[in-house]
This record gives sequence, structure tokens and C-alpha cells, in this order.
Amino acid sequence: MKIEVKVPAVGESITEATIGSWTKKSGEAVKRNEIILLLETDKASVEVVAENDGILQISAESGQVVKIGSTVAVIDTDGAAPVTTAPPAVGASKAPPPPPTMEPSVTTTALPLSPAVQRIVPEKGLNPSVIEGTGKGGRLTKGDVLAASQSANLGSSGGNSPSIAAGATSGKSAIASSPPAPSPVLPGTFPGAAMEKQLVPMTTIRRRIAERLLESQQTTATLTTFNEIDMTKVIEIRAKYKDKFKEKYGVNLGFMGFFTKAAIEALKAFPAVNAYVVGNNIEYHNYFNIGIAVSTEKGLIVPVLKNAGNFSIAQIELAIRDYATKARDGKISIDDLSGGTFTITNGGVFGSLLSTPILNPPQSAILGMHKMEDRAVVIDKKIEVRTMMYVAMSYYHRIIDGKEAVGFLVKIKEGVEDPERLLLEI
Repeated sequence: MKIEVKVPAVGESITEATIGSWTKKSGEAVKRNEIILLLETDKASVEVVAENDGILQISAESGQVVKIGSTVAVIDTDGAAPVTTAPPAVGASKAPPPPPTMEPSVTTTALPLSPAVQRIVPEKGLNPSVIEGTGKGGRLTKGDVLAASQSANLGSSGGNSPSIAAGATSGKSAIASSPPAPSPVLPGTFPGAAMEKQLVPMTTIRRRIAERLLESQQTTATLTTFNEIDMTKVIEIRAKYKDKFKEKYGVNLGFMGFFTKAAIEALKAFPAVNAYVVGNNIEYHNYFNIGIAVSTEKGLIVPVLKNAGNFSIAQIELAIRDYATKARDGKISIDDLSGGTFTITNGGVFGSLLSTPILNPPQSAILGMHKMEDRAVVIDKKIEVRTMMYVAMSYYHRIIDGKEAVGFLVKIKEGVEDPERLLLEI
């Protein structure tokens, strides 16, 4: 019997997906509930498992865009794995055994490659089968591939260092004679550079990010207001309690917990910021679903803390850690990314000093955190050095006026600068 492997429904608004990678080759045996396919949707990665034991026959290749519900493979439950070798005929002379070859300690070709790794490998001319993976289950990470590429470049640059074949990891390089001195490098070039172009299709997630950002810019009247926050008191609290906090809850005490709590208090004071525009109506929400932007190898995703108004700072930090882990491992679900009413993004972790975040429709506002820097500020008519952070709030001017936007950001400033307010909810 042949069982069709179909693209599962992964969300009511999702109509297509991209074949990320097959964990098995066509003609190989698979086991029931074994992961055979990684799908890339416009929001997250989805694992597809085999429904029965059998032989897999693939009909859609990696990188192909497929419709939800379409058949991408079949599993032959009555089939047998193909025989690759036949016994020698009676009387036939034995062929000499092949010469021994050096095998790497870890083989990664049987493991699925992430889109980032799939992109880098052909660019750098690497062989993934001989690179040691440090990811979960021996999977190759982006860092593994970049390190292998760097090692290969260093090995081919001359001097007394051993030459390293493309894709080889440290410990597997072969000693070669020193090559002649390299030719002088012209300004604006680098060794090995060539006037080449490479056209790489966008991943489904990247295409969806681009579509949503363009939609946001074209369909909303967006303005941005700015302020700055003195981080002194929050830094003092973290320094005083971070060890006890980590010991009790098993997670670091970060800044996001304070900003999330401050944002919830500000949303209570300015409910329009927590609302949607629905046609000519305004849909208000009596709950606070806070999206926390998380950067992954596949792009920016926004997991949502549902009913975050009921969360303590410890619960917020734990939820953020769990979502970040799921996103890194490709385990994030569609439900995890749905239903947000307000978003917080932190460009400061990448060194951004100031930016204007883009709305995440249908939400009406987004808060942008930035890099903390020591600056000279005036406190009680005296110049002091304080650790300051610029914050930005982009908002939908159709339902949020400038006065409300400024008041909302001031409310967040008050909560972070005076954390006792967060405990008293004032």
C-alpha cells in the first residue's frame, strides 16, 4: 500500500510552504513517526513525520514551493529497500578491495541542513560531510561552516601553516609544501575574490517578512516618537539580586522583564495603543499579548507572551528564554507567533543606538529598545554620568494621537526609571 505524504495545514492564513530539507533520500526506508521532512512556512519551520514504516519515494525537491495539502512524497508500506550490491557469481574472481580512506569522525550528510547552512556551503565551496557539527544531534550550525571556511582560507594563504582542504575541520588537515609568496593585493579586493554574482531565492520566511514590512509601510499612517531612559535603578536592582534570582528561577534577570511590565502598565493607561483598526472600527482588547522580537538564522520572528498582564518578571524572563530556545531549534509553532496586541523589539543587543521600528500589522504600536551608553546628563542642576537608553515608539496615527503616543512612552520611562511603580502598578 502506498501512503501519500501531504503538506499539512499549519495555519488558516498560510496557503503554501517551501520544502526545506528531506532527512531521508528517495528509496530509503523510514520508520513510523520518524521525521522525514522540514517545511519552511512564512512564520516557522514545521516537521513532517512518516505515518507508517516503508520505503520513501520523493516527488518534491528541496527549495520547491508547494501548496498546502499537495502530495510531496509517498511511502510504500509493502516495498523493500533497494539492494545495492549483488553476491559475486560462482567461480568469479574476487576484485581487490578498495584502498582505505580516511573517514571523518562525524558525518553530517544524513542530517538536515538549515537554510543558512544550505546557502553558505555552495558559496564557500565546502563539503558538509567532513565538517564536525556542534549543534543539537551533531547538526551543522552557521558558525561551524563559517569556521571551516575561515580555516580553509587561512590554510591556503601561504606561510608555514598546514593547508586545509575546503570543508575540512581542524585535526583533519594535510601538511603541504609552502606555496610561493602571494601576489600583491590591489585595493578594494581580497584574496580569492572574483567578479561573480549569485542569485539565491528568498526563503519563505524572508519573503513573508518582506511582504509584511512593505504592507505595513503602504497601509498605515505611521509616526515615531522618541525618549530616553535613565537605566541606573534597574542596573542597581539587577546587580543586587541577579545571583539570587538565577538561583531561584534558573534564568538570568534581564532588562526585557522590566520593559514588558512597564509596557503593560502603559497599555492599561492608553488602551488605544493595545487596539486594532478593523475597517472603520477600533477593536479594543482587555488582555495584553506581548510580542517579543527574536532574531534567528532564518530571520526575525515574534513569539507572543499570551495574557502577559498576569506574568511576574520571573515568568516573563522564563517565557522569553523558552521561546528563544524553541526558535533556535526550529520548534516554534504557529500558535506561538499568533495573537499579539503589542510588540517590543531590542535592537540594542546588536549595537543600535537609535532606530524607527516598523509596525507589525494588525497591531497599532511597537516599542524599540536600544543600546545603553554612559552619557553626561543634568540631575538636579548637576552634571552626572548616567547609563542611558534611547527608546522609540512607532504608532498608527489613525487611532493614536501624538499626545497619547508621547504619554505612553513617558509612562514606560517612569516605570523603568522608578521600578517600584511596577510593583505597585501605578
